[in-house]
Amino acid sequence: MTQDQIILFSLFTAVFGALIWGRWRYDLVAFTALIAGVILGVVPAKTAFEGFGHPATLVVALVLVVSAGLTRAGVVLLITRRFIDATRSLGAHIAIMGSVGGILSAFMNNVAALALLMPVDVAAARKAGRSPGLSLMPLSFATILGGMVTLIGTPPNIIIATIREDALGKSYSMFDFAPVGGVVALAGLAFVALVGWRLIPARDVTGGERASSVYVAELAVPKSSQLVGRPMAALYDESDKADVTVMALVRDGRRRYGASRETELAEGDLILVEADVAALDEFRAALKLDFADSRHATYMEAQKAGFTLIEAVVPADARIRGKTVESVGLVWRHRTVLMGISRRGTRVTGLLRKAKIRAGDILLLLAPADRPEEVVEWMGCLPLAERGLAMTRHGHALPAIAIFAGAVVAASIGLVSLPIALGAVVVGYVATEILPLGEVYDHIEWPVIVLLGSMIPLGAALEATGGTDLIAAAILGVTQGAPAWVALLLLMVVTMTLSDVLNNTATVIVAAPVGIAMAAALGASPDPFLMAVAISASSAFLTPIGHKNNMLILGPGGYAFGDYWRIGLPLEILVIAVALPMILVVWPL
Repeated sequence: MTQDQIILFSLFTAVFGALIWGRWRYDLVAFTALIAGVILGVVPAKTAFEGFGHPATLVVALVLVVSAGLTRAGVVLLITRRFIDATRSLGAHIAIMGSVGGILSAFMNNVAALALLMPVDVAAARKAGRSPGLSLMPLSFATILGGMVTLIGTPPNIIIATIREDALGKSYSMFDFAPVGGVVALAGLAFVALVGWRLIPARDVTGGERASSVYVAELAVPKSSQLVGRPMAALYDESDKADVTVMALVRDGRRRYGASRETELAEGDLILVEADVAALDEFRAALKLDFADSRHATYMEAQKAGFTLIEAVVPADARIRGKTVESVGLVWRHRTVLMGISRRGTRVTGLLRKAKIRAGDILLLLAPADRPEEVVEWMGCLPLAERGLAMTRHGHALPAIAIFAGAVVAASIGLVSLPIALGAVVVGYVATEILPLGEVYDHIEWPVIVLLGSMIPLGAALEATGGTDLIAAAILGVTQGAPAWVALLLLMVVTMTLSDVLNNTATVIVAAPVGIAMAAALGASPDPFLMAVAISASSAFLTPIGHKNNMLILGPGGYAFGDYWRIGLPLEILVIAVALPMILVVWPL
C-alpha cells in the first residue's frame, strides 16, 4: 500500500470506530476526518468542501424540506385517515400501516415518513389496548424497506445514482430501483406482517418520551363549512377516528353540554373538545374547522414567516396568571392564539379566551414562527421541551400533491435533473404558502448534511488513490474461482454488516466504489454491484444504531438493544435471498 492509502484507511478506521463507539456525534467525527485528510495531504484543499455542493447532498436536504411541506399541507393526514383503523387485528394493522408507510417513504424521506406515522400507530395501540412495541418495529422496518423503491426514498439510493453518474456518465432515473427494491419491500412487508411481529417480546411501555398533555380547546364552524346544517353526529364520527372527546356545543356564548346528536350545526358555533395536540390537529384539519378567535385568520394571511405550536407552563409569578388572554391582548399584541388549556383534574369553564389562567396550567399556543420564545417570555411562562409540533393547513393538500407529482414526472422523463425538480417543489411550496419561508431551513437535518459533505471528499480520495481497488481485490480474492454471483453475495453481506453498525450514508460512500472496482475486475456490468450496495446499505435491521428509524422507536416501543436482531436477522437473510436473484434477472452480470 502507498502512504496515501495507509493514511486514508487509517482515517476511515478511526471514523468507523468513533461512529460505533458513539461518544461523539457523527457529523463532528466526519468533519474532523475531512480536516485531518486535508492537513495530512490526502484530500486536496481546493476540493475539500465540494461535497457540500454535491448533488447527493442537495437532494437529501431538499427531500427533507419537501417532506415537511407534504406534512404541513395535510397530505399524510389525508392518506392515514383513509387506511388506519384501530379495530383491525394486529397482523392486518401492521400490513396496512406498513403499506402506507412504505408508499410514503418511497416518495419522501423515510425518517420523516416514520415520524409522521409513529404517533398514529401509538394512538392505534392505545385504542386497541396493546403495547405499541408490537407494531412500531414492523412500521420502522416497513418505512426502511419502502425507501428502497425510488431514487429519492433513501439517501443511499441518491448517493448510488450520483456515484454512477460520476463514474459512468449517467445517473439512475427515479424508478430504476423499483424492480428490485419493490419486490424486496413487498417480501419484507409480508414477513413483518405475518411472522416478524410474533418474534418481538411484548413489553408494557411506561417510560419513553414525555406524555402528551390533554387540552381543552375550542374550534369554530366557519361560514363556508360543509358542517353547517348537518347534525352533531357528524362531529362524533370524526372525533372517534381522531380520539377526540367532544365536550359541548357553544352557541351565543352558552355551553350546551350533552347536545343531541341530531342538533344541527350553525355558522359560528364553537365546538368544545378535549384531546392531545396530534389528535386536536387531526380533528381540526379533517373537518376544516377554524380557530375560535376569528381575528387570527387575518393575521395568519399576513404573517409570511408562518406559525408554530408551542407548549408553555404557567408559573406562580407569570404575568398572565389570574388574567385572561383576551385581557392581556395576546392576539393583537403578539398575533398569538390560545389553542387549548391543560388543567389536570379540573374542568375549564367558560370561553377559553375569557378563562382566567392559573398557576400550573399548560397552555397550547399558536405563535409566529420567528419569535415563539419572545411570546412565552412576555407571558412570563416557561416553555416545555420541543416536540416538533406543527399545525396542518387544510386546503393545501391537492396543490401540494400536484406540485410534487409534476416534479416527479419531470424528473422521471428526464426533463430536468432531480435536484432542480425538488428545488422547484420547494419554491412552489413557499410561493403558495404551503410551507412558510421562515420554516424552510428548520426542516433540514444539518448533521446529516455535514456528514455527507465531509464523507464524499474522503470517499473520492480513497477511490483516487486506489484504495477501493484494494478492498475489491480482497473480496475477489476470497471468492476466487467461484461464480461472479458469489462475489456479489459477499459484497451484500459485507455492506449490510457495515450498515448495521454505521450510518448507511457513510457505508454506501465506501461500498459503492468498491462495487464498481469489483465489476471492472470481473469484466462485468457495474449495475448489479451498485444495486446490491443500494439494497444492502438500506437493510440495517439488526441494531437500533443502524438506522435513525430504529432509534426513533427505541423509547416509545420500550425495546431493548437485543430485541432488534430477533426480527432483523431473518429479515436481512430474506432480503439477500430475494434481492440477489432479482438483481441477476433485472441487472444481468
